[in-house]
Amino acid sequence: MRDLRKDYVLDKFVLVPNSAAADIADGKHDKCPYCPGNESMTSPALLALVVKDGMLQRLSDSEDTVIDDWSVRVFESKNPIVTTTAAASYSDKPLYSEPAYGYHQIVVATPEHKQTLPQMSVEQWGNVLVVIQDRVRWLYTQKSVTYVSIYVNSGTGAGAQIPHPHLNIVTFSAIPPTIELEAEGSHRFMNENGSCPACNMISVESSGPRQILATDSFLAFCPWAPTYPYEFWIYPKRHITSFSKITQKEINDLALMMRATLGGMSKALKDAPFNMVFHLSPEKKNSRQIHWHIEVYPQLNTWTGLERGFGVFVNNVRPEKAAEILGSACRKELAGLVGIT
Repeated sequence: MRDLRKDYVLDKFVLVPNSAAADIADGKHDKCPYCPGNESMTSPALLALVVKDGMLQRLSDSEDTVIDDWSVRVFESKNPIVTTTAAASYSDKPLYSEPAYGYHQIVVATPEHKQTLPQMSVEQWGNVLVVIQDRVRWLYTQKSVTYVSIYVNSGTGAGAQIPHPHLNIVTFSAIPPTIELEAEGSHRFMNENGSCPACNMISVESSGPRQILATDSFLAFCPWAPTYPYEFWIYPKRHITSFSKITQKEINDLALMMRATLGGMSKALKDAPFNMVFHLSPEKKNSRQIHWHIEVYPQLNTWTGLERGFGVFVNNVRPEKAAEILGSACRKELAGLVGIT
């Protein structure tokens, strides 16, 4: 469906429709394809998580059976950014392109259409994280998968085409530029200082004015130099590069953190659209390792020519003030979740 085109000079790639592509679906439907009862509108479920008698069952659709009563559902996108059936067509520099090869899976986070990610229960967030961990593990066993990206577009202002709460999982045959830069910077810092820059960052921010919330295993804070107003990051406190290796206890703790921070953000920023991305290390052998984490970008402003043309970002909200506002809302949200009044 798409070609991966490289900039004339920069190591920047853009996914564009190829000449053989039909009209790309715009995501507009009379009925929501992600709602229970409309499973025939999507590809078959690769994984349907069903909660039965307090136990999680990992099931999948077959030719004869469509799984219903699911809690979380995963399937191949019908409008994929990348595809495993991409034609093997390449072009030479300076007009270089290659097939956009990979997997694009949709994770429907809840059967409830009107429920938002910030409103989902802690238990449901735990189910979603278990499914993401399952998909990451499986995808890294597949040929030509170098990197697994996980992201959320919540609200039309953040690029969502279907309002039903869901996440995207997209694989690439190369490490994305932002992860490459982050890994290079981390590698350089470790060589110069003998320690992980993220671990240093956690030590500084855990007692600083930009902290939002802390749980047993995770820390949420507004970064020192945020690109977006009210941007915040969630880091595991222990040094770990692989999301697929976090424990069930850490998944439960992260579920609480996700619900409290997204819920607090939603109330403080009046349901502002947002993007959320998982920054994970590649899990196949390479030196590009980072301390994995999650970044959340509320979408409150439109970029100007300075941001778009020069990569210089203007943020009109001090991160210390953002942390004060978000921290208050998130701590209140957490207190309600754990029954503290």
